[in-house]
Amino acid sequence: MSAWLPPGPRTLVGIGDDAAVLAVPDGRVVATTDFLLEGRHFRRDWSGPADVGHKAAARSLADLAAMGAEPSALLVALAAPPGLRVSWARKLAEGLAAECARAGAHVIGGDTARADQVLLAVTGLGDLAGRAPVLRSGAAPGDLVAVAGPLGAAAAGLALLSAGITQDPLVTAHLRPAPPYDAGPEAAGLGATAMIDISDGLLADLGHVAAASGVRIDLASDALRPGDALLAAARAVRAAARHASLGRTGPGSRPDPAGTPPSEEARQSEAPQLEAPQGEAEQGEAEQGEAEQGEAEQGEAKQNEALRWVLSGGEDHSLAATFRPGTRLPPRWRVIGAVLPGHGVVVNGQPWPQAPGWDHFA
Repeated sequence: MSAWLPPGPRTLVGIGDDAAVLAVPDGRVVATTDFLLEGRHFRRDWSGPADVGHKAAARSLADLAAMGAEPSALLVALAAPPGLRVSWARKLAEGLAAECARAGAHVIGGDTARADQVLLAVTGLGDLAGRAPVLRSGAAPGDLVAVAGPLGAAAAGLALLSAGITQDPLVTAHLRPAPPYDAGPEAAGLGATAMIDISDGLLADLGHVAAASGVRIDLASDALRPGDALLAAARAVRAAARHASLGRTGPGSRPDPAGTPPSEEARQSEAPQLEAPQGEAEQGEAEQGEAEQGEAEQGEAKQNEALRWVLSGGEDHSLAATFRPGTRLPPRWRVIGAVLPGHGVVVNGQPWPQAPGWDHFA
């Protein structure tokens, strides 16, 4: 695979030796590692090999950015079935290289092995360029909470794929998350007190910051209102679910055997029914009221589903950080809450009643 993974300017010894040698101008190395497992983190019937490469790289590169580091290099270990096509591996490498290019990093080495399914273990290395690392433990009461990058897009894309909808930009957001890598060093330069990438869900990951810092984080739902794309996705997913339900239980789904006469109950249900007299105006008002109530309920369900993606969806790998009050933030950083005394994460001062995000061992 070395032919598809060119070395970078900091690579002193690259692929082909027992180990790589990387120049580290800062003298300190930020290191992280992530798994990507077939059937757990991706499906080959949904994700092409380049998609898998992009996602595998993004997971580790975003961790480096969340420390305030500039990504430098990846080490990629690949285990795969013996029948995996060489073209699949080549496109995987192209996806890895393309995502590394977005971050200014390169693949400098790795390993290969045989396995029943595709598995990648990716180690990311980064450079702090003279800055202090931004930890999870530095948030303090009074700090602002802000986020750079999308929230809920990857979760919406997964829901669309699960509903059989493949042609939507949000599907791409799930298959190929695009973290704002340069926002990490930018936040460090602005004096960020704590930072994390959103991999398991906004509530779950900010929960790690709250626990490490010994504080409470209060998010404002007005600042997290789902956009039109998420609402449209929620509507499409619900419509697909209703269509599937009708396909299972609708008329004609369980026909009577040929030649079996209809029961008396069936004949009565098919016969015209007499209704109690009712004025046309009164009947029309009742039907309109029912329709309006149904639309309102559907709209609320759509809003709730989209908000759930924002708060607990995960896999966007956007960056969430805390900043001292009064910090002037660039436009891509939007304030979504505040740090308070206490513990945990709440929304509008209240606990979120649903799961906060992905549980790796559930």
